[in-house]
Amino acid sequence: MNSITIVGYVAGILTTIAYLAQVLRTLKHRSTKDISLGMYLLLCSGIGLWLVYGILIHSWPVIIANAVTLALSGSVLLLKIRFG
Repeated sequence: MNSITIVGYVAGILTTIAYLAQVLRTLKHRSTKDISLGMYLLLCSGIGLWLVYGILIHSWPVIIANAVTLALSGSVLLLKIRFG
């Protein structure tokens, strides 16, 4: 594995972990009043497109990071829709 790929994996891990904190906080407090629905709709759309891009260029760091991030941010989006 070359150093460029390692940088990609580390970047993906760090940015993905950031969403885990939001998911856990949202589940714990069952409150999404301070979360913007519009922002999460745009975010999930963008992450979905990054995932497609990663698939098209066959880049595993991009694919893995965005697949996990989409699952986490999508969870927050669903919780926002459910809890308001």
